Amino acid sequence: MGGVRRLAASWASVAGEVLDASGAVLRAVASPGGVRAVAVEAAWLAAHTVLYPWGVVEEQLRPEGHFRAYRTDGLPPRQRGLVVSAMDAAGTPIVLVHGIGDNRSAFAVLSGALRRRGFGVVHAVNYSVLTALTGDVRRSAALLAEHVERICEQTGSDRVHVVGHSLGGLIARYYVQRLNGDARVRTLVTLGTPHGGTLAAYLLPTSLTRQLRPGSELLSELAEPSRPCRTKFVVVWSEMDQVIIPQRNARLAHPALVVEEHQIRDSGHLSLPVDPRTLHTVVSAITRSDDDQDHPIVPARTGFA
Repeated sequence: MGGVRRLAASWASVAGEVLDASGAVLRAVASPGGVRAVAVEAAWLAAHTVLYPWGVVEEQLRPEGHFRAYRTDGLPPRQRGLVVSAMDAAGTPIVLVHGIGDNRSAFAVLSGALRRRGFGVVHAVNYSVLTALTGDVRRSAALLAEHVERICEQTGSDRVHVVGHSLGGLIARYYVQRLNGDARVRTLVTLGTPHGGTLAAYLLPTSLTRQLRPGSELLSELAEPSRPCRTKFVVVWSEMDQVIIPQRNARLAHPALVVEEHQIRDSGHLSLPVDPRTLHTVVSAITRSDDDQDHPIVPARTGFA
């Protein structure tokens, strides 16, 4: 009987978490920007469905010669201003890592916006749907490490910036935190990443989704004490995230990590990579990171209406 009572209490706790998370989403939807956010989420889902086949094609790394040489004569004024004022930022490669069951098409808007702002090397990593559904975060992190090494070799850069959406942020975090990736990654921006797990992972009984459940072995490993990390973490999460349940599990706190947090009230999970506020956060974090070199940023918590 004791075991039954404990199981019932556990399920009651989970049900309470789900109800609280659902309430948070409903409150966000009822906010002034909530209706717009729902429309954006639906529109991006439709657009992303069309773009998905294009994203299956592996992107070729094509470093722009004028950025590597830091020539500004042929650049539009906006790009020229970035190269002149933040030369390291413009030349440091940016690696984009998508979420579960997705591909690089998730970053169609973000990658184009970064290039238009003068960043010379923006490269989206693809991993297969099979890997996403039945794979392992640790193995994916090791593959990301190999990918980053190839990018550094081809571009001549010592460091990169990484932006990870959803599962992509967790893969990048494992690489940085457990595989010495902080020697390569200057800044890691995570968008809607289940740092504390998500109850939605119980919906699919796969080896990967089991790693995404709150309290999993993988998440416990990441929560263990570790040496100070040189990578600067920038965490973006939304109160309207319908995939990370509860939404606060997209936040990140660890004594070895310096984390800057940005809270968005009214953006759906899929919409985070296309939200203008996300682009602003990514650009600000990357340019400030290169200006600061290896000095830690001051922890901050900001909210977007």
